[in-house]
Amino acid sequence: MLDFNDLKERITAWAETVPDVRAALILGSQARTDHPADEWSDLDILIFTHQPQQFIQSAEWAKAIAPAWLSFSERTGDGQSWERRTLYAGGLDVDVSVNPVEWLDAIQAEIPPVMADIIRRGVRILVDKDGKLRHILSLPLPQVSLFEKPDQPAFINATSDFWYHTLWSAKHLRRGELWWAKSGVDMHLKWLLQQMLEWHAQALKGDGYDTWLRGRFLEEWADPRAVEQLKASFAHYDANDIARALSTTMHLYRWLEDETAAKWGYSLPLEGERQTANLTDQLLKEYGVNIPWR
Repeated sequence: MLDFNDLKERITAWAETVPDVRAALILGSQARTDHPADEWSDLDILIFTHQPQQFIQSAEWAKAIAPAWLSFSERTGDGQSWERRTLYAGGLDVDVSVNPVEWLDAIQAEIPPVMADIIRRGVRILVDKDGKLRHILSLPLPQVSLFEKPDQPAFINATSDFWYHTLWSAKHLRRGELWWAKSGVDMHLKWLLQQMLEWHAQALKGDGYDTWLRGRFLEEWADPRAVEQLKASFAHYDANDIARALSTTMHLYRWLEDETAAKWGYSLPLEGERQTANLTDQLLKEYGVNIPWR
């Protein structure tokens, strides 16, 4: 039966025999010692090539490596490059991020914070035809955190975005647009809530506190009170439940915002937030939801 060890060997052999692929490495759980791979993990690989588009546009090379069920390409999570994601026989998922070789030359001069964070967590070289990966891994890593503390204007911009979209979601709910209302509550507001959870953790634990990327392992690093309240913050596709989830999300965001602002010494536009919350409260009363202010 196919397993990840087989796939690692097959991908290495494939990369070695394709002249245009100059380097390849494993990152993520399959290379980490902190939160290492388990039975649910995928295999994340970076390859560096002179012609990235050939591997992004066609799935034939991926399907030639091993029997595959599905394969597709999409933007990477940071939006900076493309990856081909393939589901191999047995449900083994492999994500291959395809990058230009020139990128390796650039980071030899200066390792960007995101790459430094990846290297620090652990990587494993599969192929290094020109020795560039080994050189990069021998360089001292910049002591730069991925976390960037927002100044007060940036903080207020984010909180204003949140409260604006609480009322926006309530208006669409009252109009009967459940899809848009639920998307507002469970997508846009949750993205802003995740951001505030990160800021709150950094404010209380210190700027070096590890909040990972894009909500990874949130259940471990976020405030336990917030993790508990998250259980009731998502909605069913039902008007009353969307209203309830919106109310819960507003309550949760409010105390996270208050504690974070207090820790960083930021002042909040409380009157504008109060007016917005009060009008949202009026729109949600039809659903039996009450949103008391601070």
